[in-house]
Amino acid sequence: MDISTLIPSFGNGAFTVLWFVVALSIIVAIHEYGHYIVGRWCGIGADVFSIGFGPVLWSRVDKRGTRWQIAAIPMGGFVKFKGDANAASGKDGAAMAAMDESELRHTMHGAPLWARSATVAAGPVFNFILSILIFSAVMMTNGQVGEKLIVGEVWDMPNAPYELREGDVVQAIEGTALPSFDDPEAFDAFSTDLPKADPLTYTVQRGGDVIDVTGPYLYPALVKSLAPRSAAYNAGLEAGDVFTAIDGQPIVAFSQLKDVVEGGEGKTVALTVYRDGETQQFDLTPRRVDEPNNEGGFVTNWRIGILGGIAFEPATETLGFGEAVHAGARQTLRIMEGSLSGLYHIVTGGISSCNLSGPVGIAQTSAAMASQGTENFIWFIAVLSTAIGLLNLFPIPMLDGGHLMFYSYEAVTGRAPSDRVLQVLMTIGLVVVLGMMLFGLTNDLFCP
Repeated sequence: MDISTLIPSFGNGAFTVLWFVVALSIIVAIHEYGHYIVGRWCGIGADVFSIGFGPVLWSRVDKRGTRWQIAAIPMGGFVKFKGDANAASGKDGAAMAAMDESELRHTMHGAPLWARSATVAAGPVFNFILSILIFSAVMMTNGQVGEKLIVGEVWDMPNAPYELREGDVVQAIEGTALPSFDDPEAFDAFSTDLPKADPLTYTVQRGGDVIDVTGPYLYPALVKSLAPRSAAYNAGLEAGDVFTAIDGQPIVAFSQLKDVVEGGEGKTVALTVYRDGETQQFDLTPRRVDEPNNEGGFVTNWRIGILGGIAFEPATETLGFGEAVHAGARQTLRIMEGSLSGLYHIVTGGISSCNLSGPVGIAQTSAAMASQGTENFIWFIAVLSTAIGLLNLFPIPMLDGGHLMFYSYEAVTGRAPSDRVLQVLMTIGLVVVLGMMLFGLTNDLFCP
C-alpha cells in the first residue's frame, strides 16, 4: 500500500510528526543496533537498548539480561552497556570498582581498545549500510534505462492523444537520429536542439516496422516530482502537472519554464497548469537555493522546486545485484561529499546558513516525502540515515566521533584521558550539540 493514501486520516501537524517519528525511529534503531550487536560480538554486555528517552512505554528483558524498551520521547535512542553510568556512556566508577577482572572485560570501559572502537564505530557504519541497501533495492526495483529509448507509459499531456505507444523503440525525432540514452551529454544536446513545438514527429520501430508517429515534446514543462518545503510544494502543485503558460506566454518545454524562473531573480510568476483535463492558475515566488556545482563549490539559483522529466516513462532493464550495490554505495558517498561540502561553505560564508535545517525542517521534509509516495519516503530515510551516520562521526564529545577521538588519543599515548577531563569535554560536547540543534531550529522558524 502507498503510504500517501493515509494522508487524509491526519491533520497536517499530526501527519508531519508521525512520519518524522517513523523515519527517525527506523534510523535510530539501526544505528543503536549496530552498537549493540558489534559490542556483543566483541564481548561487551548491554544492560539497556532503548528507542526514545524518558518514561518507558514498553519493555522486556531477554535471556542475556538486556532490557529492550520503547520510551515516550521519540527523539533518539541509546544502548547502555555494562559499566555505563548513563545513556551517554559515562563511566559508573562505583559499579566497576566492585567488579573482578572477568566482569570488567564485559564492560564498555574495561574492554580492549579495539573492542570499544569497533563498538562505537558500528553505529554510523550500520547507518551507511542501511542507506546502501535502500538505494540498491530502489535501483533494482526501478531498473535502468538501456541504450535504446523504449516507450513505457505516456503521461497525460494537454495535446493528447498521440500516436506514440507503449513498447515503441524511438529511433529519431523530427528526422534527427536519437543518440544513446546512456550518454547524458549527447542526449542533452539532442533534446536542446529539438523544435519547441508539440506534437513532434517520432520515428519508431513498432514490431517489425519502422513508422512515423506523433508524440509529445520530449522534455515538456512537466512536474515529475517536487522538492519538499519548496514554493511549488507549498502552493499545492502535484506530480503529473504540466505547465502550459508562464506569465501568459504559452510554453511547451521545461527549459522555457527554467529560463523565466531563473532569469526573474525572485519575481513572482503566474503559471497556467494542466491537471486531469483541466487548467488551473498558480502564482509562485521562486526562492534562492544554493546548489553544488561540478567544481565542488556552490552556485545560487532561483527555483520553484520541481524536477522535470521526459514525456513518458522509459522502459527499464533489470539491474544486477552487484551493479545495484555499487550504485547504492556511490549514491551514499555522493550524499556524504555533498553534506561535507555544504557544511564547509556554510562555515566559510560561501552559502547561506539557512541551508542547515533543524528538527522542524526535517519533520516537514519527512511528511512531504511521505505525501509523494512510499518510494520517495523510503529514499528519504536512506538520505537521512547517511546524514545522521556522518554527523555522528564528527569529533565532538557526546557523539560517536568524540569517543573515537578519545580512543585515538589512548592509542597514541597509551593511556585514556582522566575521568575529570572526560567529564569536562562531555559537557562541552553537550553544549555544542544543543547549540547546533538550536541553530537548526532557529533556521526552521525564521529562514524564508
